[in-house]
Amino acid sequence: MLKAIIVEDEYLAREELEYLVKSHSEIDIVASFEDGLEAFKYLQDHEVDVVFLDIQIPSIDGLLLAKNLHKSTHPPHVVFVTAYKEFAVEAFELEAFDYILKPYNEPRIISLLQKIEQVGRQAPKPQHEAASNASRTVNLVKGERIIVTPCEQIYYAEADEKLTYVYTRTDRYVMQMTISEFVSRLPAEGFFRCHRSYCVNINKIREIVPWFNSTYLIRLHDLSFEVPVSRSNIKAFRQLMRL
Repeated sequence: MLKAIIVEDEYLAREELEYLVKSHSEIDIVASFEDGLEAFKYLQDHEVDVVFLDIQIPSIDGLLLAKNLHKSTHPPHVVFVTAYKEFAVEAFELEAFDYILKPYNEPRIISLLQKIEQVGRQAPKPQHEAASNASRTVNLVKGERIIVTPCEQIYYAEADEKLTYVYTRTDRYVMQMTISEFVSRLPAEGFFRCHRSYCVNINKIREIVPWFNSTYLIRLHDLSFEVPVSRSNIKAFRQLMRL
């Protein structure tokens, strides 16, 4: 059975959509949210097949949330549900599965649900639980050793031209790749590219310190180094952290 969540801040629209999904499909609505950040946090620990996503929602808007989901190892199908046509182009640039306008048209919803279930039946089944576990680990190099490391143990990564330094609580690893390539191996829902030279594990953030030019420094648990947030990433960071 396919699993889905609904992210919609309007109560009646959320209830109506859940009713239509349950009435016309076997898709299991496992959770509903009215806040983008709460949905983001949920998706760090839970995999779903479909996200029904409003665009104008509190904390993190739907387009920003979809950008993060699109980068994840196993991205869910994103179905935008909105009252506004003008976001359609940007939504499909994010490879949205579909774009549904409110108020809901029941035949249109039924057609969408049938398409989702058809795609779900055609999707290959994972051969073993290790397939999902692999997406939560990354191979770090220490001398001639390759250390299979849970992603949650990574605190931050730092770029140095074509090298990337990766920091855990007790070690530093040197990766022979750019930071962009390394970040692509991490689950997007747990990490934030706060600067062109830095990526930080958002679950390791201990303190956010205002800095010059309305930017911030990030202090992490267990480490003394302060990670900067660049001006170009301030808006996304504020939305992510509800600042």
